Amino acid sequence: MEVTGPSPRLVIAGTGGDSGKTLVSLGLCLAWRDGGFPVRAFKKGPDYIDAAWLSWAAGVPARNLDSYLMGFDGVTRAFAARCDPVGPNVIEGNRGLFDGAGPEGVHSTAELAKALGAPVLLVLGVVKTTRTAAAIARGLTTFDPDLPFAGIVINRFAGQRHESVVRRALEDHCDVPVVGAIPALRGGDPLPGRHLGLVTVQERGGLEAVAERLRTVIRDGVDLDALRTRIADLDPPRSGDEPVVESTGGDPVRIGVLRDTAFHFYYPENLEALEAEGAVLVPLSALEARELPPLDALYIGGGFPETHAEALSANAALRGAVRDAAAGGLPIYAECGGLMYLAESIRWEGRQFPMAGALPLHLAVEARPQGHGYAEVRVDGDNPVFPRGTVLRGHEFHYSRVIDGGDRVRTAFAVQRGTGSVPGRDGIVAGNVLASYLHLHALGAPEWAPGFVARARAYAHARARKSGPGRTEGP
Repeated sequence: MEVTGPSPRLVIAGTGGDSGKTLVSLGLCLAWRDGGFPVRAFKKGPDYIDAAWLSWAAGVPARNLDSYLMGFDGVTRAFAARCDPVGPNVIEGNRGLFDGAGPEGVHSTAELAKALGAPVLLVLGVVKTTRTAAAIARGLTTFDPDLPFAGIVINRFAGQRHESVVRRALEDHCDVPVVGAIPALRGGDPLPGRHLGLVTVQERGGLEAVAERLRTVIRDGVDLDALRTRIADLDPPRSGDEPVVESTGGDPVRIGVLRDTAFHFYYPENLEALEAEGAVLVPLSALEARELPPLDALYIGGGFPETHAEALSANAALRGAVRDAAAGGLPIYAECGGLMYLAESIRWEGRQFPMAGALPLHLAVEARPQGHGYAEVRVDGDNPVFPRGTVLRGHEFHYSRVIDGGDRVRTAFAVQRGTGSVPGRDGIVAGNVLASYLHLHALGAPEWAPGFVARARAYAHARARKSGPGRTEGP
């Protein structure tokens, strides 16, 4: 996994949320791809939505880099395994540049940049400000002497005079060069938001027009050649000795994955980790499939079951098949949106929608987040995947909550940080079902894939013994 070349890399950072990091990151990926460069994209933090947009812009799956979930060694190994030696490698930060866990800024975008040896491109919003923007930029660029900067992009200037004043102030008071300026966009936001963040790339229409607009913004506003020159001769990034996902082999098992516009929050490493353990992944749509094919397990990730509640509810055939499979012992691992789908019902915008009914729960989607941020649990109960005593680090971001049935379920996780699904608890267990609001990353939870595949393999062997020679059964 050692990287010997320079691997040109750049962290896109801002003064806070909604500063324009995603617009600049996507535009750079698209513009550099048009120039024939093998762009790779990464997202700092656990965000699925921005990572999916980055995958679209780069043309290859983007990877998440999160030092809380993966540790700094895991982050550097993951980057070394997936970066391109020619690049550019674009790493979109999150929140403000120095925002992390607590006042020390642990796990911030700045700390990630230093771990990767990557210079920072600061996206500086200048709405209703001029010289003050230079003071902010000077503070950010001198706050940590060990943090390198590639340049500053002025964002959302109101007109040419506004840009000129801000640019002159930056040149007078900040040693980092201005490499671009982007006006306040007119005619609608190409990246509209909603609850949980941006509208997902899977649901956003008119992607060709979005791409052309982003390309134009960057080509017109950013000196791409100067920026590439500033990141061309970096030292090789840090790497680790161990592979990111190590193949262990074993008898193959078939694991279904619900993957469509309702369920699409999956880290690529999670799917790769299952395959490394011997899983053959079978993609399924909860919106279109009417039955489950022969499976040894089912994986249901997060997503937006609430915005697809009517269509999910209307597909009674698949809901019934999932309920029956769960009752028959099929191992099912579900995260967040997957938990919602396994419940009896969800309430969304004043309407109640029946779901699969594999768990005796009723949920409601509220107007405000019910769980948001990093989480940590300790496994203290029997479950199909994890041994007791395992400590799991992940994250939560959900607007739904359990409104009925929480007192009737068995749980396996004691919440040490975060919200959980019922007070102080998470990891709902029903037979071979394990459902949680906790999102895990395979590189930070190495027990997950082996445990889940082992349970699938045990189920497959038991079913084979029950069926007898020459006989097969469904899930």
